[in-house]
Amino acid sequence: MSGIAIRRLRSQDADFQSALAALLAWDSVSNQDVQRTVHDILGQVRSRGDAAVLEYTNRFDRLQLSHPDQLQIPLSRLLQAYRGLPADQARALETAAERVRRYHERQKQDSWTYTEADGTVLGQQITPLDRVGLYVPGGKAAYPSSVLMNALPAKVAGVKELIMVVPTPDGAVNELVLAAAHLCGVDQVFAIGGAQAVAALAYGTERVPQVDKIVGPGNIYVATAKREVFGTVGIDMIAGPSEILVVCDGSTEPDWVAMDLFSQAEHDEDAQAIIVCPDAAYLDRVAAAIGKLLPTMERQAIIRRSLESRGALIQVRNLEEAVQVANYIAPEHLELSLADAATWAAKIRHAGAIFMGAYTCEALGDYCAGPNHVLPTSRTARFSSPLGVYDFQKRSSLIMCSADGATTLGRTASVLARGEGLTAHARSAEYRIKP
Repeated sequence: MSGIAIRRLRSQDADFQSALAALLAWDSVSNQDVQRTVHDILGQVRSRGDAAVLEYTNRFDRLQLSHPDQLQIPLSRLLQAYRGLPADQARALETAAERVRRYHERQKQDSWTYTEADGTVLGQQITPLDRVGLYVPGGKAAYPSSVLMNALPAKVAGVKELIMVVPTPDGAVNELVLAAAHLCGVDQVFAIGGAQAVAALAYGTERVPQVDKIVGPGNIYVATAKREVFGTVGIDMIAGPSEILVVCDGSTEPDWVAMDLFSQAEHDEDAQAIIVCPDAAYLDRVAAAIGKLLPTMERQAIIRRSLESRGALIQVRNLEEAVQVANYIAPEHLELSLADAATWAAKIRHAGAIFMGAYTCEALGDYCAGPNHVLPTSRTARFSSPLGVYDFQKRSSLIMCSADGATTLGRTASVLARGEGLTAHARSAEYRIKP
């Protein structure tokens, strides 16, 4: 395999479960130095506002801005970027945006009520968040797809104002990111990043409006800052490294599977790419394909490190056991490269996104299939879901009692309240009971 050493695991081995647990272990919590740095930055921005944001931006992004006004990117600049795109990029961006928007429109929830026999009305009122902050990585690690996946669900939900922050290290601006912001209808954009951007969004400054929720990916400083400001504002999630799990029956071209594994491994050295299959000979063919294709990859050093440190080829007894392993791993991306993928998908309980069939590569989901690519990682798919319109909507309970309802419910509430020793609760309900 051209010198690449990927661990092999077999479910039949006595130490399989412990070996699998060790493979999946990931500590996404930042160290104390990072936490101290982030804590200091948050405090400075909270107390000094734009002045602190400007100082940190000049320091960390190697800029020489003299006034906080220079931190804002005018909307005319977004339009300029959009109009300046090559025709093929503009078409691709527009197609992806339309597909993502159309998919998320199906997620939108509406308010509802029902009336009981005595006239009591119960229900739920759905309202969008007022203002959301979108963090977008900048510089070389610029992802216009992240703009689409975070901004469009918010807009579909009816969020009134979307504030985007994007760092511009050394003054580098990504035209596709700005064009995507224009296409998504982002309301304000600031050229700031890191923990100082999270702080500005969470607490507000003279120029950066305070938001209700912060979404979007970032480095360890961004993730740490999001964790610390949670409670002051909402956040989408604390994301770990990218993950892909491919479950195969041995019928898919090995080169395809190898490249699918590469598609996540190339993100960074901590990304995780795993294949599970009952056929040992097929795993050998995939391993050979990895060795053959790796030298052709531009990011081969990153892919190699990822596969050697966190990747695995796992042999299981049968596909039933493969599903059990998949549910335990609860991957961010799950490819079911199987002949009857839809049937097997029904047995999956824990996965961020499920890609069914040999023709459905994970990369399509990253850009243009339609479902959101912001997904739970590090086994959090056991209790978390993809980012969606529902993340930008709030639910308020509706209760309106009729006179008869207040009597019926009041009797029940009175008994329970007195049982808890809360006399005021009981008497409040009892006042409304008809004699």
